Amino acid sequence: MPRGEKSKYTDKQKRKAEHIEESYEKRGVSEGEAEARAWATVNKQSGGGEKGGSGRKKSETAKRADRKDSARRAVATKHGHSPNRGSASARSRSTSRSTSLTDMTRDELMQRARERDVRGRSKMRKDELIRALS
Repeated sequence: MPRGEKSKYTDKQKRKAEHIEESYEKRGVSEGEAEARAWATVNKQSGGGEKGGSGRKKSETAKRADRKDSARRAVATKHGHSPNRGSASARSRSTSRSTSLTDMTRDELMQRARERDVRGRSKMRKDELIRALS
């Protein structure tokens, strides 16, 4: 039997756990074991119970990359460089830069690392790629 109360879970998480539990029981797993596995699966997929806005953690690397990106955009705005000015190629360059590294997928980060010829990029995780590109 899983421990702890489930009041912090969303309705969607509770439905998902119930569905998973039923699936395990159909396969012959005991009721208690099925329930424990179901909640373990929900926790693995969604990170546990419902969290408020401040409950979501961001790595220091991601925070640093976001701050650096924000500062770069602020300087560009201060100097009158905005996506609405300049040539079409300048606009596409500035809009591609304005996306935060943390908002990019690992594949997009790999592509950018490939363009910059970052050594060891193929073995890097997403947070390591962000650090190397910052």
